Amino acid sequence: MPKVLSEAEIADFRERLIDAAERLFAEKGLEAVSLRQLAGELGVSAMTPYRYFKDKDEMLAAVRARGFDRFSEALETAFAKPGTADERAAAASDAYVRFALEQPAAYGLMFDLSQPTEGDYPDLVRALLRAKKTMTAHIELLMAEGRIAGDPIVLAHAFWAALHGLVMLRLSSKFADDVDFDAVRRALSGALARGVRPGAGS
Repeated sequence: MPKVLSEAEIADFRERLIDAAERLFAEKGLEAVSLRQLAGELGVSAMTPYRYFKDKDEMLAAVRARGFDRFSEALETAFAKPGTADERAAAASDAYVRFALEQPAAYGLMFDLSQPTEGDYPDLVRALLRAKKTMTAHIELLMAEGRIAGDPIVLAHAFWAALHGLVMLRLSSKFADDVDFDAVRRALSGALARGVRPGAGS
């Protein structure tokens, strides 16, 4: 007779599945990984993962949702610390970069692929909306204090595009040894900020 698992045991094993999936997806690519392989990785029967996820796409959605939640939590914690609008925005930017460099597997699955079915998974949709809100919060604060002007959604995407580009260059080792990544990031952020100050385009 199969062992009846407690809710805590079910949640723990589900997290172990997600951990293994995140690592294998990043190492081997989505197409090369199956739920059967995940089962073998964890030393369980081939059918066990199907008790938790109906297929690989649902597994990927769970991996990405968890990544977005961890990402949002990191930025929200940094942004909540006391300071000026500029200091809090800088803290959120630092948290973004730190997350990407410390958790590259999760970051790549979150931002470097397209999952056409993501709208089918409510938890992923929720996590995506949370992340989008988190990435616009500092822009809205800077606008409210008159530090920058423009469309908050457009500005948030402009700053995000710049930061994501730098992060991906760093993760792919495209920065030469004699180039200071943080100095480049500060220069780019400063140039963007100056370009969107009130009256900058007049």
